[in-house]
Amino acid sequence: MKVIDAHIHFSYIKSFHHTANELSLVDYSFKGHQEEFEKANVILSIAMGLTETDQMGFPDYEAKTPMGLDLAANIPANIVYCPGINPYDVNQEALDRLELDLQKPNVVGIKIYLGYYPFYAYDQVYEPVYSLAAKYLVPVVFHTGDIYSERGLLKYSHPLAIDEVAVKHRKVNFLMAHFGDPWTLTGAEIIYKNPNVYADLSGLIVGPEKELKKHSEGRFLDHLRHALVFADSYDKLLFGTDWPLAPVGTYIDFIKELIPEEHHEDIFYNTALKVYPKIKPFLS
Repeated sequence: MKVIDAHIHFSYIKSFHHTANELSLVDYSFKGHQEEFEKANVILSIAMGLTETDQMGFPDYEAKTPMGLDLAANIPANIVYCPGINPYDVNQEALDRLELDLQKPNVVGIKIYLGYYPFYAYDQVYEPVYSLAAKYLVPVVFHTGDIYSERGLLKYSHPLAIDEVAVKHRKVNFLMAHFGDPWTLTGAEIIYKNPNVYADLSGLIVGPEKELKKHSEGRFLDHLRHALVFADSYDKLLFGTDWPLAPVGTYIDFIKELIPEEHHEDIFYNTALKVYPKIKPFLS
């Protein structure tokens, strides 16, 4: 089965290197990505752009919009990406830079880091970003749920706020990263109610193979299983790993056990094509 990983990272972020070295035990590098993803038959990865300056670790208030990928000198041909937005830098100059990025073939969406930055999804600061998403027919990806930084504020990453944005901007597709975990029941209602909202299943567990197996066999994810059944919207879900937070091959097996087999082709491949129409040339 061909696989599209709809949520990885490929940026030089100190916390990602720490996670890769100490927790997930993956090789977080150009070479590591190519070898690990080829072995798992992942034919395309969608990376979420973010950067940090020397003054601050992510979330970095000084990072320039659009945030990109800087793990290696070159972006691999099998990685496309969603440039990140710093809401403290969305002046006209930043929006012009974002629009130039959106004209690149390998820029396939936009990433907004709810919770890492203290702005709700419906904040006026993001309105020009949504207008550009509509103009270039690309989705907007929101971080939702738990935050991988103690400096973030959880109230801004709750998925309920996305309902207001989805209703206001019906011509834009929105993607909730991490399915709003741990607020997965709310996330389930949002994708069930709104035809233009999807969710990825990335970042649900951080760690190596034994950590994924331990949690998949216990009751740790009962809240997620409840939400999946409640939503009954498997056609609205995408596979993603949040690499380097977990090894890709093991995470594929983890999601396969979580999702009924009849929905695997949609979750691992087909729905990504629907949400990210610009990726089609990269799959031929």
